[in-house]
Amino acid sequence: MTRRRSDYCDGITRRDAIRAGMGVTGALSLPGIIELQAASRTDDGDGSNNAVIFVEMGGGPTQHETFDPKPKAPSEYRGPFGVIDTTLPGIQFSELMARQSQVTDRVALIRSVHHKTGSHTVGSHLVQTGYYLRNASNVDNDMPCMGSVIAKVRGANNPAMPPFVSIPSSMRYGRAAWLGKSFNPFETGGKLTSKNFQVPNLELIKGISTSRLSDRRRLLAGFDSTRRILDNRGFATAQDSFTEQAYRMVTTTSVRDAFDLKREDQATRDLYGNSEFGQGLLLARRLAERGVPFVTVGSGGWDNHGQKVCGFTLEQSLKKRGPAFDQGVAALVTDLYRRGLDRKILLVCMGEFGRTPKVNSEAGRDHWGAVMTVLVSGGGLQVGQVVGASDSKGGYPIAAPYGPNNVQAMIYRHLGIDPSLKFPDPAGRPRYVLEERGLIGELI
Repeated sequence: MTRRRSDYCDGITRRDAIRAGMGVTGALSLPGIIELQAASRTDDGDGSNNAVIFVEMGGGPTQHETFDPKPKAPSEYRGPFGVIDTTLPGIQFSELMARQSQVTDRVALIRSVHHKTGSHTVGSHLVQTGYYLRNASNVDNDMPCMGSVIAKVRGANNPAMPPFVSIPSSMRYGRAAWLGKSFNPFETGGKLTSKNFQVPNLELIKGISTSRLSDRRRLLAGFDSTRRILDNRGFATAQDSFTEQAYRMVTTTSVRDAFDLKREDQATRDLYGNSEFGQGLLLARRLAERGVPFVTVGSGGWDNHGQKVCGFTLEQSLKKRGPAFDQGVAALVTDLYRRGLDRKILLVCMGEFGRTPKVNSEAGRDHWGAVMTVLVSGGGLQVGQVVGASDSKGGYPIAAPYGPNNVQAMIYRHLGIDPSLKFPDPAGRPRYVLEERGLIGELI
């Protein structure tokens, strides 16, 4: 193997200078993101400053043990937990959602969301894109996810920030597909509960300070002036622009601060809880507040089939996982309203499907696309209400049935994006952002 030659006597190559702010977490480098966006963006969006935090409850949460318990159903449907009254008269949650039960005046629950699949892959693709996956074995997106569409149509609210961030990594089918890699998410990576958490993609590589990077930048500028004379197709000028934007992101204090959880006071960090999920929501709030229009936060582990399949029962799993979810979401809702961000930021929590109304023989619940509950908060919506209803056993919608596409239409509405926009797919066929795009009127 030929050793890569250094461009400078101190060992820093041109590639190192460009990479100075990039770690390797599977996400694109900053100049790569910026370059590809500039090459392919056709619409800068409407310039509004709104943002969305999207929590995918990966695996499919049980509606009975979260937001739609059935305490009067037969025991084989009720499940292992009791219920708790909420601040909304007549509305109860599972006892696992005790903290969230105290903020129901600031959330809306859609208890009648449904679709036609019990497949993780097909359901996840549907929730992320608005389209059913054509082949359940596909690992790549058929269609672009919401965040990628938003990145293409709007860009970021703050030009120094990425338009689409996934905490800690991209979700299943949370990618750009044929829109292009530039619209994939910026992934934070790392362990958020670590005392010294830093986003790898924003760190200067070891041994390079901001001032030293500036020196290298000036040196590169001298070489580039000669290169531009020889360039008759504009490539050098464009590359200079991409590198300059990446440099600004890496060296802009406000951008680094946005990703720095240590900037939050301890009381706020404690409010969200010392969990990866809770701290992820706190980081999401910081990013949405400072110019990222679409942030996803992963909440996994909801796939609870029971002892034989999973090695633990539904009760065991939820006792372990439920408290962090309950605390984190309640904290974010509280924080959005006390900071006056409830019109700017929309929170959406949903899984790829619900779970069977009847507990199985292994003390778990299986996949169930026929009904699930979606939680929303903020976004200037009509909160403090329940939209729709499931039947007495929690198996099917009996009022105001909606689909994931209706939730997605509300997300696009909040960001000023027309879901009837079309993009050409790889075959050249025009494809709608959403084919079915009715709004949830009760929330408006």
